[in-house]
Amino acid sequence: MTENSPTDFTTAKSDPRTAGWRSDELTPPDGTAWDLLIIGGGTAGIVAAKTAAGFGANVLVVEAARTGGDCLWTGCVPSKALLAAAHAAADARTAVRYGVHVDGVRVDFGEVMTHVRATIETIEPDDSPDTLRAAGAHVAHGRAKLSSPDTAVIIDSSPGTSAGDGVRVRFRHALIATGSSPAIPPIPGLAEADPLTSDTIWSLTELPQRLLVLGGGSIGCELGQAFARLGSHVSILEEAPNLLPREDPHAASLLLAALADDGISISNGARLESVERRDNGWRGRTSSGSTIPFDRVLVAVGRTPHTADLGLEAAGVTSDDHGHVVVDKQLRTSNPRIWAAGDVTGHPQFTHVAGVHGSLATSNAILGLHRSVDTATIPRVTFTQPEVAAVGVAPDQAGAHSGLTVRTIDHTDLDRAVTEDIRRGVTRLVLDRRGRIVGATIVGPRAGESLAELVLAARQGLRARDLATAMHAYPTYGDGPWRAAIEHVQSQLHRSAPRSVRKILASLARRRAH
Repeated sequence: MTENSPTDFTTAKSDPRTAGWRSDELTPPDGTAWDLLIIGGGTAGIVAAKTAAGFGANVLVVEAARTGGDCLWTGCVPSKALLAAAHAAADARTAVRYGVHVDGVRVDFGEVMTHVRATIETIEPDDSPDTLRAAGAHVAHGRAKLSSPDTAVIIDSSPGTSAGDGVRVRFRHALIATGSSPAIPPIPGLAEADPLTSDTIWSLTELPQRLLVLGGGSIGCELGQAFARLGSHVSILEEAPNLLPREDPHAASLLLAALADDGISISNGARLESVERRDNGWRGRTSSGSTIPFDRVLVAVGRTPHTADLGLEAAGVTSDDHGHVVVDKQLRTSNPRIWAAGDVTGHPQFTHVAGVHGSLATSNAILGLHRSVDTATIPRVTFTQPEVAAVGVAPDQAGAHSGLTVRTIDHTDLDRAVTEDIRRGVTRLVLDRRGRIVGATIVGPRAGESLAELVLAARQGLRARDLATAMHAYPTYGDGPWRAAIEHVQSQLHRSAPRSVRKILASLARRRAH
């Protein structure tokens, strides 16, 4: 999702840094203006480019670093590959609960990182400039800066080239998809400790003995658990009262217990106030007065949009106080020619959001449609063990909305969870007065997959009875949502029975009166 800065983590075979400047790609086929200029070659930009090219539009993608963005190089792909290795190590250590004894589990961090690099290299061609060109888009390696409401200047940023004055191009529409990068808070001493982020942690060649993680959101929990399971002593510091502050507290408590089982030290409700050098490493002092020793620190406390030096003011594009590009429901900016998608807009920072919004913005721009974004049913998944997956209204928020009901199935009673002896989990549905599914939270193995049908249900306004009457395979973790729906339907039937009886009696009474 981001227009990333180069790192030494891996070198792609089709890395645009080695492809060189192709000035011929800056001239639109009609010689006048590009139908769509896309600034940024991450997920939003890639999906937008393929969508626009599929409509027959003349498309130019300008990327300053390498196509693929955060998701491919430093986000979803490497983190999930790392988690796969970490979970495999944990599964081997705990297999004894099934009567399977795995002796001498050993983690080779170098080989783990080789697996991560291989995963990136396998997926990278799908996001490469060559693939974009094959789809019908033009790709230029450079930095684009908007210079007027319908023009931009593109400066070659290939290695070994001078900046120069750049090349001016005109566009009928433009899409800003420059993404974001990890934020580093101004904590005294933190910069001197050479903090890692989700962008730079992949440069590690040795496993840190002691890792401090700032931030207990999805990124902090995922990477914290991964490094703990690979052998680091991990401490997580979260300023909010709970881990995963945006999720249901009950779900967060289940994850907290799992992380504690992994040996992770967790401090909630406290912030890092200072960092100082010690003879044997570093020490962080918290707002609660405690100290945390560490060798490396990973900062995962939010991201900053890439909008600096984009020329937004010259193009008449408004940004908010945090630097996000302001868009309407159709993803159009204050300049009717210019659209935006992905992290740069301030919408939830997920790859699936960037991809869908990139396609939607492009369809609106090229075809003149007026499709609006749906922010009510955006799925979100934290890929820890157990996974935490959610959509829509969180169960703890139901009380603030009139007429909402929560149905809960504890996985201690879920047959598939019992067979696998993974009973720390829960499924919770949030339903409105009409029984429509407006939210859900699932904690457990592959919760993200179980969530899929609930996202569809919330999107389509389906009711609990629609889910309850659809046959589900047994035994699966999908039994959780199904059983919650069945329980809701049964409770409604029991509640409605007395009213039905009263209606019959009232009818009989009227007949007697006649």
